[in-house]
Amino acid sequence: MTLPYLLLDIDGVLIPFPAADGSTPRTHIRHEVLPSGRAPSDTVSVWLDPNHGTLLTDLLASSLITPVWCTSWRKDATTIIGPLLGLPDFPYLDLPRAQITTSHPDGYLWKRDHVDAWLGESAVAWIDDDFTTLDHTWAAERTARGHPTLLVQPTPYAGLQPDHLSRVREWAAMVGGGRGWRPKASRGA
Repeated sequence: MTLPYLLLDIDGVLIPFPAADGSTPRTHIRHEVLPSGRAPSDTVSVWLDPNHGTLLTDLLASSLITPVWCTSWRKDATTIIGPLLGLPDFPYLDLPRAQITTSHPDGYLWKRDHVDAWLGESAVAWIDDDFTTLDHTWAAERTARGHPTLLVQPTPYAGLQPDHLSRVREWAAMVGGGRGWRPKASRGA
């Protein structure tokens, strides 16, 4: 039996955006990281809540879902962000480097077309801060066709909260831990 997927974004979810005054949540700790392709002197500051690692690890230990990074951080999610949070290694969706000026060039989140093709008929809980009404409509339509789809949308200035993961856990348990849901033969993640 295939478990539902948990697609997890980073920016605005695990790394909150600074408030208008430049502040970040007090729960988050600053880290200097070096994403792939950058010069050694060109580090990036990120703020991460160490509690997220524990909360996500607990969810993963439930064996209700299969985690996959779904972020423009791509492989760096696995090699940089995950280790900083103490997360086990899990795959990432190899999203293209889109040449866009908005996250919603067609009125919905740019990642969605890639996610939809990759998922096939698999059940999914997707956590991202940047969904639009069209994304929520897509999720409802997928669910109506028998492909359970939960979108969880944190506020980008606060990021992921414990209740978001509680919703995912409850949803995954209701879906039945993947009973009856099978992915397409090839995944590529």
